Amino acid sequence: MPDRIRTVEAFLEELRSIAQLGLCYASDPHDKDRYERLMTLTCEEYAAIAELPVPDVKSRLAAEFGHVTPKVGVDAAIFDDAGRLLLTRRFDDGMWCLPCGWAELGETARDAIRREVREEVCLDVSVGEVIDVFSRLPGQYGPHTAYFVVFHCVRVTGEPTTTEEAVEIGYFYPDDIVEWHRDHEERARRAVRFRTERL
Repeated sequence: MPDRIRTVEAFLEELRSIAQLGLCYASDPHDKDRYERLMTLTCEEYAAIAELPVPDVKSRLAAEFGHVTPKVGVDAAIFDDAGRLLLTRRFDDGMWCLPCGWAELGETARDAIRREVREEVCLDVSVGEVIDVFSRLPGQYGPHTAYFVVFHCVRVTGEPTTTEEAVEIGYFYPDDIVEWHRDHEERARRAVRFRTERL
């Protein structure tokens, strides 16, 4: 009996990895056909879960060439003088989180968080220490393995402003918030501990 029950998302991610790596490295045309079929089956299941057309899912997955690796997200811990964190209410689920987003190709993690903060809350920040790195496995909050780097950031210019992505913003203590987006409460509390340790 296995030590743990594999989630559907974890199973699909492993299948996708096998198929994609096979398509990347296999030279035998028959093997490539088998990996292509495996990728098609994987895309069909992803599409059913996400309620997306199969061709859309296949084109998104095919856009990632080479070795399959985890997705990388970035988060900003921005404090006011009272030690409260800047939090945003998300447009997609109405929950609260740190300013955050996915890193894009061709930018460093620090460039990514500066861009995300500017896009989400209209602030320019200086990016300081890494507070912590959080991990998500498939099935916890989505279909992919992902790492999230939380940076300590300091406002340089601008005032927090709502945007299409952040429909409400403000400085809060973690205890002030009940409706957290996914695992962001854990990230916020870790950021507060980081600040407290340095006072």
